[in-house]
Amino acid sequence: MTTSSQPGVRAAASAEPLTLRERKKLRTRRELIDTALELFTEKGFEATTLDELCAEVEVSKRTFFRTFDSKEDVAMAPTQDLWAAFVDELESCDPAGRPLIEVLRDVLLAALARMTGEGWARRVLLSRHLTERTPSMGAHGLHFCDRTVRVAEEIVRRRITLSGASDLRLRLVLDMMVAAFHSAMDEWSDLPGDPSREALAACFRRAFAAIPGSIATTAALREHTAR
Repeated sequence: MTTSSQPGVRAAASAEPLTLRERKKLRTRRELIDTALELFTEKGFEATTLDELCAEVEVSKRTFFRTFDSKEDVAMAPTQDLWAAFVDELESCDPAGRPLIEVLRDVLLAALARMTGEGWARRVLLSRHLTERTPSMGAHGLHFCDRTVRVAEEIVRRRITLSGASDLRLRLVLDMMVAAFHSAMDEWSDLPGDPSREALAACFRRAFAAIPGSIATTAALREHTAR
């Protein structure tokens, strides 16, 4: 499943009304995500079988695999939807001669603004907590992140003229964006209560704003270390 194939993102972006079949598919997808996150949180990711999940939602495994590739895929769908929206936004953004890091920041914030579904922020929080204690989800997330960065690289090269930047510079800018995203997620997930999508956007902005200063930060031994 590629980053641009998420039906929830396509539905949010489309101005055309959904057909009855599309609405049913979207409803089933949401039920699978919500039920998976609840079961995985309550019983544990490894302890919950795919058969149990499908039985709870009353769908066949064939229906599940038409929607998701794996248990990890359904458990991480809320964040993957955000990055699918990021890829969509990158395909249509106008950089207007600005620094690429600012373009990527605004594209990611635009993608976040599209995450308007009820309960999306809570799903992200549940997914993140599961990832922290589930090695297979962590590995899945790393693979998804690398794939998304590669897709973003291809889009930038195809659509955007960079001011003498090499492939290395492009990759480093994308990696800084991803690092800022992870830093923002760390801050956001530690907020009390049920932090909102707006709070996540604020964390994104703070993390991105810290990038220039972090690069210019100097280093020296502490006084007691130098003795």
